[in-house]
Amino acid sequence: MKKILGLVLLVLVFISAAWLTPPKPETMHSIEGTWELKSFYSYDDGVNISDTVPKADGYRQVKMYYNGRVMWSRYVPQDTVEWFGYGRYKITPDSLIETLEYASSSMMSALDTLRVFRFELNITEDTYSQISFDEEGNRTFSENYIRID
Repeated sequence: MKKILGLVLLVLVFISAAWLTPPKPETMHSIEGTWELKSFYSYDDGVNISDTVPKADGYRQVKMYYNGRVMWSRYVPQDTVEWFGYGRYKITPDSLIETLEYASSSMMSALDTLRVFRFELNITEDTYSQISFDEEGNRTFSENYIRID
């Protein structure tokens, strides 16, 4: 009888511990994975999308995010210049921050001294948009990606 009573008491302790455990916080979508650029948006008024521009035929831009690192490459059929970059990234619920560590010489010369890129981030399970903004915080354009892996 003591064994059964002890077992019932132990089960009640486990049930109450599970019941008192706070719920897990809502998790963000993960940006980890491989993404391909599909289109661009333009914002004329800083808020609303004014134009959607699909990528040109043959143009490919792929980004890979993993374990705090980002790597990207761009292929433009009409251009012999190489475009790629590598660095770190950090996301919050509404922003993406990429810090470039090294890149192709064409990218490095185009950047001058800019190495940290801050974007507004809109992300779902299979798509994301990195939205650039001006010094006043108005949206200017976005790159729109789909998950390919």
